[in-house]
Amino acid sequence: MTLQPLNNTHIIELMSWFNNQNETAQWAGPYFRYPFTKKTFIEDLNLDDSASFVLVGQQNILLAFGQYYQRKNKCHLARLVVNPIYRGEGIAATLIKELCKHGQLNLNVTDSSLFVYENNLAAVLAYKKLGFIVAANQEKSSLPDNCVYMVKAINYV
Repeated sequence: MTLQPLNNTHIIELMSWFNNQNETAQWAGPYFRYPFTKKTFIEDLNLDDSASFVLVGQQNILLAFGQYYQRKNKCHLARLVVNPIYRGEGIAATLIKELCKHGQLNLNVTDSSLFVYENNLAAVLAYKKLGFIVAANQEKSSLPDNCVYMVKAINYV
């Protein structure tokens, strides 16, 4: 598996991974439009503000997608998703480790963070297995009630 920058050919396939508003909001947050078009999907990805990557397997199979940007001197992960066909195979762990490694080097930071809906139990468990812990978030009022902030310090991958 290799981490590669997102390109236009990946976007159409990525769009096919979401079949309803709930799936889209669970992945991208409450402000990501659904139903989406290619144009609105690209706009809502905020590609100018986030580094966007895909995890690609053998035969160029698109396995996962994720973004990062700097937030509060951390590599903040966003919009992490594994191709529905390949969920449960440990791909999320590889994606997260690679994004953190790349992001921490690129942003010159040592820690990582992310937001997750606490009812997304599979994601919360995956993040905890990688050493992320729930932390206080001073901007709680700007987030949905069931969203938690998780952080991971250096030396976790």
